[in-house]
Amino acid sequence: MPYVNIKITNENVTAAKKAELIKGATQLLVDVLGKNPNTTVVVIDEVDTDNWGVAGETITARRQKGQ
Repeated sequence: MPYVNIKITNENVTAAKKAELIKGATQLLVDVLGKNPNTTVVVIDEVDTDNWGVAGETITARRQKGQ
């Protein structure tokens, strides 16, 4: 049973976009590894931008700077 964990920043991603991510990740495992889509698990974790950092800064700070 494949398990895929996708982590994204919590920035108002719609339910429709999340459904696309789940469908796409599942299909990728089917296409590349021949996995059964009926036993493929995809979990999306949304992380607050204060809890995610790049280059020593939170995403919140980077967004405020326009980066």
